[in-house]
Amino acid sequence: MRFQDLLAYKKGFEVAMELFEVSKSFPKEETYSLTDQIRRSSRSVTITIAEAYRKREYPKYFHSKLTDADAENSETQGWLEYALACKYITQETFDYLTEKSIEVGRLINYMILNPGKFGSKSEN
Repeated sequence: MRFQDLLAYKKGFEVAMELFEVSKSFPKEETYSLTDQIRRSSRSVTITIAEAYRKREYPKYFHSKLTDADAENSETQGWLEYALACKYITQETFDYLTEKSIEVGRLINYMILNPGKFGSKSEN
């Protein structure tokens, strides 16, 4: 299996691309702050999942990278809150993207709790 076939990767990639499109409408003065940060954190979710999967033979590394991916996903949710508070996105867009991000978090958590299903050896 390729890391691109992982459901967490696919869903995370969708969120990152949707955020990329949404963030195109953010004000110019946000280019090097909110726009950059939300794009970086959302993209980092999938890249870190890819890194975890490639190192799945090392259980502690696999777990560590997946928790990093989950942290990046949480960061993305925080940036979404700022985008909503600054009125750069609607409540509907916020709810939609946040729910998709929560789903990604659940998928990452599933990977953390079931490493053997992804080819990672037991830590014991």
